[in-house]
Amino acid sequence: MPTYTDEAVVLRTHKLGEADRIITVLTRSHGKLRAVAKGVRRTSSKFGGRLEPFSHVDLQFATGRTLDVITQAVTRHSYAEPLAHDYELYTTGQVMIETADRLVAEEGQPAPRQYHLLLGAIQALTSGTSDGPRPPAMVMDSYLLRAISVAGYAPNLTDCARCGEAGPHEAFSPVMGGLVCRHCRPPGSAQVDPETIAYLVALVGGDWPATRTATDIMVRRGSGLAAAFLSWQLERGLRSLRHVERA
Repeated sequence: MPTYTDEAVVLRTHKLGEADRIITVLTRSHGKLRAVAKGVRRTSSKFGGRLEPFSHVDLQFATGRTLDVITQAVTRHSYAEPLAHDYELYTTGQVMIETADRLVAEEGQPAPRQYHLLLGAIQALTSGTSDGPRPPAMVMDSYLLRAISVAGYAPNLTDCARCGEAGPHEAFSPVMGGLVCRHCRPPGSAQVDPETIAYLVALVGGDWPATRTATDIMVRRGSGLAAAFLSWQLERGLRSLRHVERA
């Protein structure tokens, strides 16, 4: 069978038969793929724990009739282990990989920007950002806003999302797509202060130095707005996000 290789982040796994698993991965060059890992559930498996969610791996695939088969897996970074021992890190990480799974819907289509965003977010979650450590919620929200923007649904954080009137504006509506002026503001819009808007702009731009002075209340408000915006754009909420809120 023809073979090919790619670098990937493992998103999720499903049992198949008595000893196999279907592994869903987001790859650098081939987008999202589902492939079979034969015998991975046996204690003698050659894959060991390399194909767990959050793992950053080099994979070799053999082309199959319906699903390709993973024939080799080499660990680049084992992010699963540090995340598994911290509930807050683990649940925020679950939100990120579920988001990537939802946003990259079509299998086999290259999505390099989504891949690099996810990998960078997992690295920031476990090792800190380029400007030092940040709260897990902040890392998660930055990833969510940037990933949804790459998918073509960037929130409008300057002008009115409906009529285009120049800002600043004081209301945010996920339904309208971002900030709205007082004339276009629909019922249920959230009141938002200029500091929180600037914080969201920094998250979307990946400007970590600009988030140094963010207060706890700004992070909480930003998280609420990011979650509401993402849920509306995805048409249904993320299951894993409920666990973060409970935490």
